[in-house]
Amino acid sequence: MDILHRAGIKSSSLNVYSALTTREGLSGWWTNDTQGEAKVGGVIRLRFGDRGFIDVKVLELDPARRVLWEVVDGPKEWIGTEVIWELKQEDDYVIILFTHQGWTEPAEFMHHCSTKWAVFLMSLKSRLETGKGAPWPNDTEIGNWG
Repeated sequence: MDILHRAGIKSSSLNVYSALTTREGLSGWWTNDTQGEAKVGGVIRLRFGDRGFIDVKVLELDPARRVLWEVVDGPKEWIGTEVIWELKQEDDYVIILFTHQGWTEPAEFMHHCSTKWAVFLMSLKSRLETGKGAPWPNDTEIGNWG
């Protein structure tokens, strides 16, 4: 089972790629508590206060085209899943085809995570188009899980 999203961001592929592959970039739209190394083989540690944490291992980096992570720690439903960012430039927009693949079942938590991914994709879009994202702890809450 996979979570799938498509988003268009008025930016360059290199700017979007940088927002996905640097601590500074990730902290501007996902969580302001981002640590680790965003290089192939490195682990990025993302912290969300009392909401929990996610550790992703960087498996592939293809500049301005593709980023692939494997979740190595965090919520049990996430461990072993992969997060794929496919980027393509179309005129003034970068089209992101986002996939969070490998879910074992469509449990309620997967529904929540799908919506949160959409929230953070809009934060990424805002960060790159306006200079201001909404990373944790300033993200949009969608219910009693954050």
